[in-house]
Amino acid sequence: MTKQIVILGGGTGGTLVANRLHKHFKHHRADHDTVQITVVDRDDHHMYQPGLLFVPFGLAQHSEIVRPRKAQLHSGVEFVESGIDHVDKDRDTVVLENGRELAYDVLVIATGAQLAFDETEGLTGPGWNEHVFTFYDIIGATGLETALSEFEGGKLVVNVVDMPIKCPVAPLEFCFLADWYFTERGIRDKVEITYATPLDGAFTKPVASAALSDLLEEKGIHLVTEFNTGEVVGDGDDRKLIGYDGREVPFDLAVIIPMHSGADYVGRSEGLGDDLNFVPTNKATLQTEAKTNIFAIGDATNVPASKAGSVTHFEGEVLVDSIIRFIEHRELQSTYDGHANCFIETGFGKALLIDFNYTTEPLPGHFPTKVGMPLLKESRMNHLGKLMFQWFYWHALLPGRDVPGIGADMPEHGKEHV
Repeated sequence: MTKQIVILGGGTGGTLVANRLHKHFKHHRADHDTVQITVVDRDDHHMYQPGLLFVPFGLAQHSEIVRPRKAQLHSGVEFVESGIDHVDKDRDTVVLENGRELAYDVLVIATGAQLAFDETEGLTGPGWNEHVFTFYDIIGATGLETALSEFEGGKLVVNVVDMPIKCPVAPLEFCFLADWYFTERGIRDKVEITYATPLDGAFTKPVASAALSDLLEEKGIHLVTEFNTGEVVGDGDDRKLIGYDGREVPFDLAVIIPMHSGADYVGRSEGLGDDLNFVPTNKATLQTEAKTNIFAIGDATNVPASKAGSVTHFEGEVLVDSIIRFIEHRELQSTYDGHANCFIETGFGKALLIDFNYTTEPLPGHFPTKVGMPLLKESRMNHLGKLMFQWFYWHALLPGRDVPGIGADMPEHGKEHV
């Protein structure tokens, strides 16, 4: 009897899980056609999301970071281009926007997080994509490229409205790259850069937060903490962010990272998601609380890990094992430890690297071993690692290839416990 695995979302998580599952069942079953894998997404445009950071600074183009979704899937994986209306978990069925129904034995939620612009008063009002931008989508990132090139001085504010967000270090990277960009243009002394965050520091983890706060100070970037944006006034001569506590942060040009939520169809699917449409998920096995045959990965989940590409990568190994065990009626193993690592561009051809998990915060040392890349320290090697990751993404991560020496578990070797 053919088992149907339906994966909702053809981004990083959905693609690598589909490819890893296809490879497994092709080589480990007498007849691999007994498992049919179907990926559903609303469009056929797979975006390398880390590349959005570089677009405003002229370091990447739209054409370099977008490829067809279907082309990233192994032959034998079906791709369905359609929006999703809802999931009927009682009938084990996905209902598409066109009315088509897909029955499943196993369902994977991999539809990520979306930008909730409407949750912040005034954000997309007068001044939107003129004085107020986001680089978290391609329209905003390309618009920012023009805005930054025409900016001759004044107050630049980078603001995170609320957590959680995709790639929590990206707003900091934007600040660092802006410092480099305006220095290269010879007008850094005319630009006041401010980073406004709802956190009580530059980052969520104390050791990394202290290191990043020092770097902001070193580069002359102002840090405003515990700022919860309630309203954006984006037009006229008195442009400003207004916090719920009454504080104001004036700007000439604002770069906003909006609130995030899960996909809309999750909210239309009874018992699937929480109030923000993220899917409650076991943080170790990645099996959801909704039903035992529903799993989730990456930004779509509510697990207490960063919504970062590396998390999705490491989760993918665990999720595939969990699905295989579920199909084979074996007990699931609790193996994902919250491992995440992130390259943080700091400008001038350098970057930091952080590596952490649920219980161990980013620490100094080296990754993945004592002779690897430096952690919590600016280096040219880390910058080159960030640039090389794009090749790795398309040619190794998405196809579901194993990387020798780098597994799902966070490596302990090379870290200096402080």
